[in-house]
Amino acid sequence: MEWRHSGSPRPKKFGVQKSAGKFLALIFWDQDGILPIDYLPKGQTISAEYYSFLLVQLKDILKEKRRGNFTKVVLILPDNAPVHRILATKKKLAYLGFQFLDHPLYSPDMAPSDYHLFPGLKKQLKSRHFSSDSEVIAAAESWLHGQVFDFIVWLAKVRATG
Repeated sequence: MEWRHSGSPRPKKFGVQKSAGKFLALIFWDQDGILPIDYLPKGQTISAEYYSFLLVQLKDILKEKRRGNFTKVVLILPDNAPVHRILATKKKLAYLGFQFLDHPLYSPDMAPSDYHLFPGLKKQLKSRHFSSDSEVIAAAESWLHGQVFDFIVWLAKVRATG
């Protein structure tokens, strides 16, 4: 509702371009860079079975990309999403030889993706318009793969300020 004189013209309404919608990307990364990125089809939610499938793929990719380093223990630090914390996922991690790092809820220094990865990505994609999902994916992957992952230095800074 607005106040206007009965003879005054109606205000113009601007057309809004419909958003392409959201989709979920699962990004695995380590101190050396991006590992696999998986995009869920629209409308699909992540399940323990799907996540377990991705963990098997992650192990294969680690063997291939990190040949010399893969003999060391692989530590997994997921966020607190329910699928990451259920027993089936923890059993799969143990079966694959990964060690699950549990961390306290609401602990900002233990959520590296939220503080090291995603803010820069959001800043890069902000105010840009994409006509398709593939354009968003290409822009995101281009930025992600161009990053220098000096995770150890970043973690030391976070711990020093916390």
